[in-house]
Amino acid sequence: MTVSHRITPDTLWVWARRLALALALGLLLLIVTAAPAWASIHTYHEQPGQTTFRSRQSLRDQRDMAWQATVFKRYRGSEIQGIYLRLVGFPGQVTVDRQGDLTIDTGTTAHWIAPYALDPQTPASVLPDNVSQYDLAAVLTVMPRPIPLTLSVPLVGQAPAQLVVAPYVVKEWLTIAQTLPDP
Repeated sequence: MTVSHRITPDTLWVWARRLALALALGLLLLIVTAAPAWASIHTYHEQPGQTTFRSRQSLRDQRDMAWQATVFKRYRGSEIQGIYLRLVGFPGQVTVDRQGDLTIDTGTTAHWIAPYALDPQTPASVLPDNVSQYDLAAVLTVMPRPIPLTLSVPLVGQAPAQLVVAPYVVKEWLTIAQTLPDP
């Protein structure tokens, strides 16, 4: 007795459905178990004995213009040189008023001021008009948790640029504030 296996359209349809279901379940499992890749904290050993931790994000202002926001913390040996926020607006579109301070609001009762300040390795003449830098150390030490923020960047001849910072970005900034260099 011989058994004949014939492939019919119904058999193909059953196998195609099973394959599609297996692929869909596999994709769903991959999506559910994948960790979010939001973190953009980087460590740089710029020279012997010097370490910099940095988070770089793109933010948008109220006019939908992109700004680059970089928070960095630099150590020389075990001595901290500061925690700074460098904001870069689009060249030719904004001129940052370096005489003004950065104001940081939560939309409720919390309000902070970050003064214009350069890290020890950045000469003032190096920064173009669309770039400003602020000392963020005091603000990050009193910030209770990652919360949404609005940064008001003073501009020359214009109203301040309002940048919205999402909580996951603030979380990176707080992580940098707590990070210590390797011994």
